[in-house]
Amino acid sequence: MTEKEFEHYWAENRLRLLKENIDYCNAEDRWKSTSGADLLLYGIPVVAGIVFMDYCGIKHELLKWGASAVVTIICFAICIWIKGISMGTPSPAEIEQKTKEEYRKKMLGRH
Repeated sequence: MTEKEFEHYWAENRLRLLKENIDYCNAEDRWKSTSGADLLLYGIPVVAGIVFMDYCGIKHELLKWGASAVVTIICFAICIWIKGISMGTPSPAEIEQKTKEEYRKKMLGRH
């Protein structure tokens, strides 16, 4: 198998191969709650959005709600990022690259 054939194989079978990798599935699901402490992932952003609404200087109510939603979403993303770092797990992209390299070695090494 050549490099070009492997890339074609990877493009066609990427999702199936990654779904078979337990590390990849765990990394994709790291935003899901796994313990009671993970409830903070949802509580902190909501509290941040409410506090923002109370103390922001925006007078137009619709803009205030929109800005509060943006603050809440950004806080949630930051909480998920912190959770991922604290768990010490690699990102899905890193696991995908590692999996691709493993398959490349296996498939191209068969000549």
